[in-house]
Amino acid sequence: MDSKILLRKLPSVNDLLNLDKIEFWNQNHDLVEIKSAITQVLNETRRSILTNEFQNDIDIPYFENAIEKILRDNRVSELQPVVNATGVILHTNLGRAKLAIEAQESLALMSGHSTNLEYDITQGKRGDRYKVIGKLIHELTGAEDAIVVNNNAAAVMLVLSTLFNGKEVIISRGQLVEIGGSFRVPDIITSTGGVLKEIGTTNKTHIKDYEEAINEDTGGILLVHTSNYKLIGFTETPNSNELAKIAHKNDLPLVNDLGSGLMIDLNSYGLSEPTIKQEVENCDLVMFSGDKLLGGPQAGIIAGKKKYIDKLKHNQLLRALRVDKATLAALVATLKLYRDPKKAIKKIPVLRDLTISKAELQYKADTLKDRIDSDTNFSAEVINGTTVVGGGAFPDVKLPTLLIDLKSNISATKLNELLAYAKYPIIARISHENVLLDIRTIDESEFEKVISALNEIKN
Repeated sequence: MDSKILLRKLPSVNDLLNLDKIEFWNQNHDLVEIKSAITQVLNETRRSILTNEFQNDIDIPYFENAIEKILRDNRVSELQPVVNATGVILHTNLGRAKLAIEAQESLALMSGHSTNLEYDITQGKRGDRYKVIGKLIHELTGAEDAIVVNNNAAAVMLVLSTLFNGKEVIISRGQLVEIGGSFRVPDIITSTGGVLKEIGTTNKTHIKDYEEAINEDTGGILLVHTSNYKLIGFTETPNSNELAKIAHKNDLPLVNDLGSGLMIDLNSYGLSEPTIKQEVENCDLVMFSGDKLLGGPQAGIIAGKKKYIDKLKHNQLLRALRVDKATLAALVATLKLYRDPKKAIKKIPVLRDLTISKAELQYKADTLKDRIDSDTNFSAEVINGTTVVGGGAFPDVKLPTLLIDLKSNISATKLNELLAYAKYPIIARISHENVLLDIRTIDESEFEKVISALNEIKN
């Protein structure tokens, strides 16, 4: 059909505001949103007509479907809670760590009120926003002092720009890693003014490599946690205790980017990684994330010797990287839970998901399966599976888990999409044309949301 004829057939915004479905859409969207969606559909339709790409009939069903799709896409594009049914405990795309109830409550309380963020009530004058963090980190790890910035990448950049600007940074080739978002350690070193001094090989770096690399231009030694992968087999690398002796013998700082940052020993659960406290004993500064194994909000914590922390505090870059009262409130509440390690494992969702027993997994899986079978038109089967920790933590660990295999005549791709578009989105995984819900990362309080989403789909 001629494009001029098609353009003349286009309804106006007001015409479409009189569609029968407006009342239905208005239950979840205000009229401003609906009008915006209508305008977008009309503009896109007009463009496709003018470019001879339009292949539909200009009728009510076409406009209803197009408007509804935009409204649905807009709704799921907004920041909102979702159910993590992937099994990946620290899922970066899903916001990493879920906060403990105590952290949530503290965040909400401090966000709604004025606080003593930088006011010392005992002295009646300006205070230090990092003081409470410094005291807590000292109590938990033995570090002399600590500060917090907005993420661990920022922590690394602040340390490098403060201590190693214009100086050589000694680092093993096996630790020149790239993490998410193309964050490359070599590029970060040079971009902050440091001079990269690579030593050793990818799989082997010896003590003598570090000793021979030290000269009058050396700024210090940098250790970097190899997030997201692990070298196995014919490998060797000195530990922080050995490197501390070399660094301090030459009056150089030893700086360690721990990545995830583990506060309590999880060896009894088959999860082996040095704790923050163990690394603080050897290193002058350690950096780690707040929203990974620590189980707190997004933050980068720098802990260690006071003389180096004081230098960081005088770097003008710190003001651009500092965190607000909400982040500090959630972080402080999380750290306080670590005063009792057993309590921390029960209260902090990341630790709870990491250490859950087989019996607890089975109980959760059986409970959700029974609910699906009895309260929805779907059926389910509990099957064995494995999952990963995520967030670069424990990259070589496969955690045993239980999966809810949803049985339906809907294709796996379509069912997965419908779950994601539910009023409370369920983010599942697909394997061999099956939609699976990993029970390890679904809290019992979220079961009702899963049931509701499945009933939405059938209705």
